[in-house]
Amino acid sequence: MANTTTMHLAISLDLTSMPTADFGLVAGLARKAEEVGLDMIIVADSGPGSALSISPFEATTLLAALATATSRIGLVARASTVAHQPYNLARRFASLDIVSHGRVGWNASLTQNPREAANFSKPEEFSDEDFRRRAEEFICIVQGLWQGWDGDALLFDKSGGRFHDPEKMHLLDHKGEFFSVRGPLNVARSPQDMPVLVLSGLSEPAMDIAARTADLILLDDGPAEGAKARFDDLKRRVMAAGRDPDAVRVLMNVSLAAGDGPDTIADRLEERFRSRSCDGFNILMPARGPALDDLVDRVVPKLRRRGLVRGGYRGTTLRSHLGLAGGGNQ
Repeated sequence: MANTTTMHLAISLDLTSMPTADFGLVAGLARKAEEVGLDMIIVADSGPGSALSISPFEATTLLAALATATSRIGLVARASTVAHQPYNLARRFASLDIVSHGRVGWNASLTQNPREAANFSKPEEFSDEDFRRRAEEFICIVQGLWQGWDGDALLFDKSGGRFHDPEKMHLLDHKGEFFSVRGPLNVARSPQDMPVLVLSGLSEPAMDIAARTADLILLDDGPAEGAKARFDDLKRRVMAAGRDPDAVRVLMNVSLAAGDGPDTIADRLEERFRSRSCDGFNILMPARGPALDDLVDRVVPKLRRRGLVRGGYRGTTLRSHLGLAGGGNQ
């Protein structure tokens, strides 16, 4: 069963708020979040509705650098199912997961960017239904590629001339409505079995896609009276998809309101968490200013004293931080 007493905490850094490309600033923020034991940082390189990156960094490139600047915190990048092909995206995130020793996640948004298709050789955006079907097929291909090698499949046996055990390599051989991908990846199995799949931007029709595929779901904040019903509905959908409800974590997106004191913020988070309307929170903040200092130095200690936030990391991978099954989660 899920731990109902531990609040998961993540931060989403708005890189579009940065005036210049200052990696030292971002790395410092990541290390500060790691010192206090936050589960993960989520980065995106474009603003809502933007067809082009308006960030000084491409998100997955930034993750590779952050992997060398940190050692424990989870690292999640948003990457579009329109702007990439499944094989290349799967290979990129699998490589990042190995570089980071199992701390990486892929944030796939199920909201279509209105102007994105025109930048990637597509004359017009997809219909909402086509976009959802295509996105689910894309996600399932990526997850299938991530599982193409068993953990002990690569032998590197020079004397015997065996690079891998063919019985432990699995061809995907996918032929679907939108994609045809043979596989396998030329990247080994992830230290956490496979990167964490984070889904966001969920419309009502996309909830079932998330229930079938996601490890972590990000939901926008809403009225308190509807939040628990939404949370319970998602867990029911996960169970209807044949999965253990505890196999999926649900975090609520929140912003730290200017002027609210640490007690007010801590009270609000505790109330939402204890009502079982989420498994924790993804806190949206600019990549500059005092917001992270307020969270780390004032709010998190209060939550820890109330027994809601753990005192450190309980494993080495992002899956272990979130209490999800996978490598490194002992």
